[in-house]
Amino acid sequence: MTVSDQSRLQQVLSDIQPLDAGIMEEAVRRLDQLTKPPGSLGRLEEIAKQLAGIRGEVMPELTRKAVVVMAGDHGVCEEGVSAFPAEVTPQMVLNFLNGGAAVNVLARQAGADVVCVDIGVNAELSHPLLRSRKIRMGTANMAKGPAMTRAEAEAAIMVGVELAQELAGEGYRLLATGEMGIGNTTASSALLAVLGATDPAAAAGRGTGIDDERLLHKQVVIRRAIETNRPDASDPLDALAKVGGLEIAGLVGLILGAAQSRIPVVIDGFISSAAALVAAKLAPLSASYMVASHLSQEQGHERLLTEIGLTPMLRMDMRLGEGTGAVLAFPMIEAAVRIMKEMATFEDAGISGASERAGV
Repeated sequence: MTVSDQSRLQQVLSDIQPLDAGIMEEAVRRLDQLTKPPGSLGRLEEIAKQLAGIRGEVMPELTRKAVVVMAGDHGVCEEGVSAFPAEVTPQMVLNFLNGGAAVNVLARQAGADVVCVDIGVNAELSHPLLRSRKIRMGTANMAKGPAMTRAEAEAAIMVGVELAQELAGEGYRLLATGEMGIGNTTASSALLAVLGATDPAAAAGRGTGIDDERLLHKQVVIRRAIETNRPDASDPLDALAKVGGLEIAGLVGLILGAAQSRIPVVIDGFISSAAALVAAKLAPLSASYMVASHLSQEQGHERLLTEIGLTPMLRMDMRLGEGTGAVLAFPMIEAAVRIMKEMATFEDAGISGASERAGV
């Protein structure tokens, strides 16, 4: 990455601003005037307030939405940490592009687009719908050395930033994180272990469905990667480069770019939350632009969300990734906006006002 590229990333970080407190106060006043007891719609009201603060509008338009699936391979698969071979990554990318994956089905139901990005797949891919932004052909084996250089990690982040900017320019007003990369729960667990000061035994889960023996092996591999690379817990970029992944770095950039463009970003599961933690470490204000969609089955996911300060909306016992949980949350987020726009106020409905609401 050039010096100019480094300064661009620093500019993105400095561009991220707090939510609009004045508009959020207006949103709360609007919510309290609606025909319901104050606060009775719970998280929907919290989301409506957050969206108003993000967009700077009491009733924001979120008409166009997309889930961004970042894809990359992991050299650590050489260590036998996954139930599936690395060859599955490019095969699944083509499945996304042909509309046959779970995230495609759920996105169609939600009226959202699937944007698939090759940021580090260890194969040459070509498809009219593919956004090819390859940094390198997969990461190196982090159990033997750094997964990538710091410059490559920064370049991958900028891919995500620039994509968020592009999508904002194309009219998208709600984004979600998705990913594909065999071995990426190992990288995400390593990031949680380093940045969340968590023992690998508590950070690493079963990923694609590994058995007890392979799970113990996965934990050993993560310990070895951390011992070999000695990532600096106070430097999220160092940790990302040494034990992270290209698709994780791309999602870090997507989150930061969304925050820069004042666009809400829905965080999917374990891998996406690892990216969200890195983003939050780089730019603490970016966390206020995130909406946690669900709590997955991965044992370290709740710890990741706690580290960021996010509360998930759903608990569906999912562990697929791809952005599936995030897309499931789209209708709930849109419901919060519709409540603000379409629900009558007490005055509109001719119902007794604030002093008599206790009996409503």
